[in-house]
Amino acid sequence: MKIRFPYRSSLVAFKKRFNKRRGVLTKKVTKRFHFVEVWKKVAFKWLRNGGAVIVRVSPPWLRKVGSIIKIPFAAVIRRLRRFLARRPHRSFRLTRRRDYKRSLNLPGYWSFTNSVRVMLWSHKKLFGGLLLTYFFLTLAIQGFGQQEAYDNLSTTLQETGGELFSGNFGQVSQAGLLLVTSVTSGLTPSVTEAQSVLGGLAVFFAWLATVWALRNVMAGRRIRVRDTVYSSGAPVLSTVVVAFALVVQLLPIAIATLVYQAAIASELISGGVEQMMVWIVLALLGVLSLYWITSTVIALVVVTLPGMYPFQAIKTAGDLIIGRRLRVLLRLVWVAALTIIIWAIIVIPLILLDAWVKQAWPAINWIPFIPMTILFMSSVSIIALAAYIYMLYRKVVDDDAKPA
Repeated sequence: MKIRFPYRSSLVAFKKRFNKRRGVLTKKVTKRFHFVEVWKKVAFKWLRNGGAVIVRVSPPWLRKVGSIIKIPFAAVIRRLRRFLARRPHRSFRLTRRRDYKRSLNLPGYWSFTNSVRVMLWSHKKLFGGLLLTYFFLTLAIQGFGQQEAYDNLSTTLQETGGELFSGNFGQVSQAGLLLVTSVTSGLTPSVTEAQSVLGGLAVFFAWLATVWALRNVMAGRRIRVRDTVYSSGAPVLSTVVVAFALVVQLLPIAIATLVYQAAIASELISGGVEQMMVWIVLALLGVLSLYWITSTVIALVVVTLPGMYPFQAIKTAGDLIIGRRLRVLLRLVWVAALTIIIWAIIVIPLILLDAWVKQAWPAINWIPFIPMTILFMSSVSIIALAAYIYMLYRKVVDDDAKPA
């Protein structure tokens, strides 16, 4: 039985009239500004003929110099033409749906997330070994010196909790702030440069090991944790370069946020209209950063392919998600939001429980339970995120449809 919606025929008629009027308006504008195209063709013809005359009357040595100078410009023009041939979009032009429509068969959000969980759980020995390897490696780099910083931070929050929080959710808010401070390096105030570099390399190796393990597991090969650890680190330098490009692409929203905070602190923005305009600019810069990093996150997987160079990986990832960018971005936002929610659900109650238990038994205050829990959750999150992004990349690659 077909369901008929009211006013559907009216909407269809309105859409037809709107498209007809838009077509008439487009023709009028094109006819009115047709002289621009004529002038452009004439200008290009003059430049081409003038360049031919200059080359003809020039001495041989000057022609040789000109042929050398034009090499980089010719290379840039060739790259630009190849780029325009691959991408249907043009700046400041409305792209027709027929030019950017591209299929991407993905399961639902919960279904795809569950498939990632099933994949990890079905090979729990392998990925559990990777998790423990990264956990103990990070523990060896950072050590047990976090508990004292955590105790000081917890005591400070408890003393100032009455001033910072109010209502029945004061303890929950306090635990949430403690969690955010702990994750954002609040427990490691005296990290050396060597520890920072080693910690960053440990994160990259955890990412590469997970991607390498998944690629081999999904190809039907049987591997061990030892094989993963020793065989996955080849593209670490290329991965660092792509990650640096990712950081650069986040600069617009970072700079906009700093400018906004400085303007608020100096009271340059006081009215509602000014704040609204600033928030619009912040939103646009945020959209720009999200637009860029969507393909770069996929490039972090592409760069792990044998013989792949960093900027070639960024180009390949951009070609893969053209016409699918919004759908891929929504999946990335989904997994980021889900990770934050899981952290809040697990760690905040543990922080409250840890405070209550240590108040009841002060003798166990030396046990670094929360720092160890946060480190363990970080290890799980890195492996889970790497697995999710890799399996999303495989879904994109398997649907090899070209832009229409």
